[in-house]
Amino acid sequence: MNNKRVRVRFAPSPTGALHLGGVRTALFNYLFARRHGGDFLLRVEDTDQGRFVPGAEEYIIEALKWCGLTIDEGVSVGGPHAPYRQSERSEIYRQFTTRLVAEGRAYLAFDPPGELNERRAEAEARGDAFIYGAKNRDSLRNSLALPAEEVERLLQAGEKPVIRFKMPADEEIILQDIIRGEVRFNTSLLDDKVLFKADGMPTYHLANVVDDHLMEISHVIRGEEWLPSFPLHALLYRALGWEKNMPLFAHLPLILKPVGNGKLSKRDGNKMGFPVFPMEFTDPVTGEKWRGYKEDGYFPEAFVNMLALLGWNPGTEQELFSLQELSEAFSLERVNRSGARFSPEKARWFNHKYLQEKPDEVLAAGLARLLEAEGTRREEQELVKICRLLKERANFVQDIHAAARFFFHPPRVYDEKGTRKNWKEETPALLGELARLLEEIEPFIPSNTEPAVREWVTGKGVGLGQIMNAFRLAITGFADGPRLFDVIEILGKEETTRRLAVAIERLSSNT
Repeated sequence: MNNKRVRVRFAPSPTGALHLGGVRTALFNYLFARRHGGDFLLRVEDTDQGRFVPGAEEYIIEALKWCGLTIDEGVSVGGPHAPYRQSERSEIYRQFTTRLVAEGRAYLAFDPPGELNERRAEAEARGDAFIYGAKNRDSLRNSLALPAEEVERLLQAGEKPVIRFKMPADEEIILQDIIRGEVRFNTSLLDDKVLFKADGMPTYHLANVVDDHLMEISHVIRGEEWLPSFPLHALLYRALGWEKNMPLFAHLPLILKPVGNGKLSKRDGNKMGFPVFPMEFTDPVTGEKWRGYKEDGYFPEAFVNMLALLGWNPGTEQELFSLQELSEAFSLERVNRSGARFSPEKARWFNHKYLQEKPDEVLAAGLARLLEAEGTRREEQELVKICRLLKERANFVQDIHAAARFFFHPPRVYDEKGTRKNWKEETPALLGELARLLEEIEPFIPSNTEPAVREWVTGKGVGLGQIMNAFRLAITGFADGPRLFDVIEILGKEETTRRLAVAIERLSSNT
């Protein structure tokens, strides 16, 4: 830990929906900031205008909000380092690029893209890799190789060069990563990366280094895919004279596919039947629709809890954490180096656990919304009782909704196997007598109905199962389910006896 105030940033590109790997990066930044009493910034890195997707920025903001990750500074809330969209900061970047060129740490490159593509293809054909760097830059079309007059002529003729960083020749770069420890790179294997594109926009490499410095970022916590860029960014800090104030870096492990090898992709979710985005997203260009955890019925707390344990462990057996508890327990030192395999089953398990802890009134409100969408309305207290009865086996409120259908719609068909097993020749007469017994019970509550029915069954000299299984079949249409005396209390005496009468008529005519 350095002595600066902890300031971290989440800096996504608005090129589409926010993958759950991106949400985890935001979460780990947020938890680290909260753990150390620091600031969590949101910065939008939109310099690649060709990949910009309308609505993506708004989606990112709403997704973080749904997850409960409060932004202290940045896009949507403002702050002392505004603007926080990189597309609005191009003049800031240009100043530093001009300085790097003037000091000989960067240069102008006029190479036509087609020519570079040919060189890459030729190198690949030889089984090699084309690197635009110290070994060949003096023979390419750039301001290091061309006479000054030719460079000026090209500029006057309207050619728009890119600006490349001049990578030191054959230097070993030794860096420290909080998660991975010491990492080493040799500059002879690194490109002279483009810092400023011909369209007048900076690349990620320059913009993020300049912004992190100007916004006083203390720790850069980002995905493992950025590890190869680490030496370039460190060298940019050195070239700009900011090396002593360089942030500490931590590169997070990948989130891996549930089966097979490789990084979890958005296509994996579609193939395997689970969402990979926090919220539903429709691509405005292609019209392709992607599922979201929110719309699939996950609680944001369960989603966040699940994500936190992908690649981080608290060092204890505890698995369920509130956001506050995560903030108090989180440390980068307990983030794993190796990739974390995503488990859809574990995600459902987390939601089940959170559902069990939710007040029945909260679940009832969710159930009410699902019922209203299909034109069904019920009193809150009835829905509260239904949720209390059905939630133990549910992972989602939708599961309660599916299991509760018989409360709102009398059986139209009866379980075929259950009917064959439980509906006997004597069943109609027994259920008719049971209906008359139930009509006499007041109040119609389990503490009255259950002992009365059990006493009656004993007096009849028949097995309890012989009556109760047929009774359940008549009331719900199924051979198994929740406690039947709780069910009939919710249905009420009138509806219970009516369903018994209907079942007696329908099933007797079929036997």
